Amino acid sequence: MRESFSLEPIGIVRSCYPDKFGTPRQPGLVPEALAKIHLYPKAQPEESLVGLGGFSHIWVLFWFHQNKGERFHAKVHPPRLGGEPLGVFATRSPHRPNPIGLSLLEIVSVESDGIVVKGIDVISGTPVLDIKPYLSEVESIPTATAGWTSELDPAEIEVEWTEESLAALNRWATQGRHESLKNLIESTLKLDPRPNVYKGFEGQESRYRNHHAVRFYDGDVHFHFVSPKKIQILQVIHPFRGLISVVR
Repeated sequence: MRESFSLEPIGIVRSCYPDKFGTPRQPGLVPEALAKIHLYPKAQPEESLVGLGGFSHIWVLFWFHQNKGERFHAKVHPPRLGGEPLGVFATRSPHRPNPIGLSLLEIVSVESDGIVVKGIDVISGTPVLDIKPYLSEVESIPTATAGWTSELDPAEIEVEWTEESLAALNRWATQGRHESLKNLIESTLKLDPRPNVYKGFEGQESRYRNHHAVRFYDGDVHFHFVSPKKIQILQVIHPFRGLISVVR
């Protein structure tokens, strides 16, 4: 039996999320989140993608490449459980014995050098290990149970824009021709990207605890939590040169 394996990426993800902070923790939570999976020439995309256009979704296996030097822990602390420990194999934590991720993504288009997808939950630069078509007739199980995740009560979070931030967003969206940019930002922030240590300080005068920024494409969105269920967007900063396309 082999004790180790060597894996070589077949491509790379170009995502609307440049950083880990703010990136959804599961695929499909933000339908407006676009990415392109660029396949390397060695993967022969002009040949290897033939026939994929007839499918609506794909499984993407990837490598959590920003996990640096972390030793294996059998128990992890999922953010959605408020820090309570669970066995790593009962979670989707990126901190695993082998940092391999799996995402089910909707296909927007199949192109000559890769695949445009939406509902992405990984950052730009993520190495792709494999792609497989989703087979609904064998992989959809209506009677499946969802364990501890089915017991969670998702919070309904309101997003409020200041007049200045909305004006900046409109300039950014117009130059980038990205009609769903506002929905992308709101849907992402409603997932509450904050680590647990930053929660519980809403409304207090503490920039360290309350002020946050998430990067989308080539811009930054600054916000704070007015209350546990209300976000106010304070500032939208972008270089006024349009969005960096993820679909080229």
